[in-house]
Amino acid sequence: MDFKPLVTLLAIVNPLAIVPFFIHYTRGFSTEQRRRTIVIASFSAFMVIATSALLGLQILEFFSISLASFQVGGGMLLLISSMNMLNAQPAEAKPNTHELEDGAEKAAMGASIAVVPLTIPLLTGPATMSTVVIYAEKAQNFFQLSLLVGYGVVIGLATAVCFALAEPIARVLGKTGINVMTRLMGLILAALAIEVMTGGLLKLFPILGRGL
Repeated sequence: MDFKPLVTLLAIVNPLAIVPFFIHYTRGFSTEQRRRTIVIASFSAFMVIATSALLGLQILEFFSISLASFQVGGGMLLLISSMNMLNAQPAEAKPNTHELEDGAEKAAMGASIAVVPLTIPLLTGPATMSTVVIYAEKAQNFFQLSLLVGYGVVIGLATAVCFALAEPIARVLGKTGINVMTRLMGLILAALAIEVMTGGLLKLFPILGRGL
């Protein structure tokens, strides 16, 4: 277990790319409402990662899904997410749905948008969950599993910092700067997705590795 899970999660969650959405959804919020939204969104992101790390493998076992198959499927999700990011969209965004519009409506009504859509699906979604489960399987002891959960704390803190500094970040980077950062992270994520898929395919079809 190294820092690769943390790099992968940072690339997928990429709270910088969600800053414009946070600003849009919380426009008109009081300082207290915005602070509460930041705390709930950050904690929810941590909980998604921690739950996936601790219970993900048991869920796969319950449904009799092999990890190799899950790796291939998870790798495909990561690849799709990277394509979104290369187009300067959030990794977990679904352009054909109305989740983003629904979030704007909730914000306009004064309802909390911290969990949906900020945490799910914008920050953490299927690609994030599958990534955590794949790395949880590689954890060889309790310390390494705890480290993976600890990476969830880092993601939560990174989210809190980005949202708390949303206005300064938007002023300094601007839309162009955020798009560039998102595309760079997307490129990294695409490479990691191919690596995850390759590992799963080699387990499913060992013959593919004979020539390596």
